[in-house]
Amino acid sequence: MSVTDSVSVFAEGTFEEQVHELVDYIARSRSDDERTAITHSFQEILKAGDGEKSIEEDQDRQRRALTLVLQETKGLGEGSVLEIEGYFNLLYSHLFTLWSTDSPETKQHISSLLQIISASPSEQSAVKYRLLSNLGNTTPRSSPLRLQIYSTLLQIASTNGELDVLPLSRNEVERWLKEWDISDEEKSAFLKSIIDALTKADQLQTAYEYTLSYITSLPSSSPASELAAIDAIAMALRLPTIFDFDPLFKLDAIVASKDHELFSLLQIFLNGGLPEFQAWSGSHAAAFEKYGLDKDQLEHKIRLLSFASLGFTYVGRDLPYSQISSTLEIDISEVEKWAIDLIRTGLLSGKLSQTTQSIHVYRSAARTFEREQWEALEKRLLAWKSGLAGVLEVVAAARKRPGGNATEALQQANGVEAVA
Repeated sequence: MSVTDSVSVFAEGTFEEQVHELVDYIARSRSDDERTAITHSFQEILKAGDGEKSIEEDQDRQRRALTLVLQETKGLGEGSVLEIEGYFNLLYSHLFTLWSTDSPETKQHISSLLQIISASPSEQSAVKYRLLSNLGNTTPRSSPLRLQIYSTLLQIASTNGELDVLPLSRNEVERWLKEWDISDEEKSAFLKSIIDALTKADQLQTAYEYTLSYITSLPSSSPASELAAIDAIAMALRLPTIFDFDPLFKLDAIVASKDHELFSLLQIFLNGGLPEFQAWSGSHAAAFEKYGLDKDQLEHKIRLLSFASLGFTYVGRDLPYSQISSTLEIDISEVEKWAIDLIRTGLLSGKLSQTTQSIHVYRSAARTFEREQWEALEKRLLAWKSGLAGVLEVVAAARKRPGGNATEALQQANGVEAVA
């Protein structure tokens, strides 16, 4: 669903000639009697009476002619894909030329066309996507008609299990909602329809991302906002790929749910550990089934997060297996399995050593970045600064000595044997 500025369609011939093309296309699928009746009706409108202006100069008669074409449009018609697309593109062109975009007539005609296109046989889904995309691109960026058009596209794709044909992106959708001249309620409803379609298509990770936008679109004190906040918390906990819970705490609706039992669980996943999770589990046993949560999966996730938090305090150093074993409450023989699992999630990067029974941590994610994390980062930066200062002193001293070799000095400063 590419979004561009309003697209004009240029067709050859006069208005009368173009209407004849539209009528001929409509009539080809009708019986002889129907074809004769349709043709006669248009001829009555097109011909000019005594003292009347020609159809090319009479916009009222042009509107009557096009209205009759629209009324006789019952489906996609009998033609090739190019013929169908050409017919509807010409129809769109005259529709937006004869009526303003925000006129009641335009809204009525567009609604009728959307129903006709949507109701066409499912085997014509490819051409339906093209017709609707063309219509969307013909409509001005700010037009509220775009909401109807893209909602129809979404509904067709979801019904046919073809959601992947729509190149939806969260940033693009948010830009549309800023451009479209629609109410806040309509924006929220559109986001909810996207979430429902993605959930139906089992694209739960993407549905979760849109849920954050949906929550933001709702008044933070509304019942809908409270319900959406709880759903978002449950979804974030439920999804095995979600490890970053900090964005949730930036949403007013989430913070407003602080008295809910799931909020306390969410806090554990942000900055708690296995003991806190086990304590919560013991006092909220019914919550797992109520919110569709898997206790074993959550326990696995909290162990990974605890491991990552531990790793963050050891960045640039060796993290002993014994420390990991104690924090995760696992046997030391299982540490490497958990380390590999954590590295696969992207939360930690490091090198395992069976000889030293440790993992050298290169990088590890912090669950939240608050005062403690900033202080740890400051210490690391100061240590690196001190180390670099020492290297610079060695290099400077080597340059001052007669025949001093700066490269050799730099290698020695880094503990690397110089190579002649």
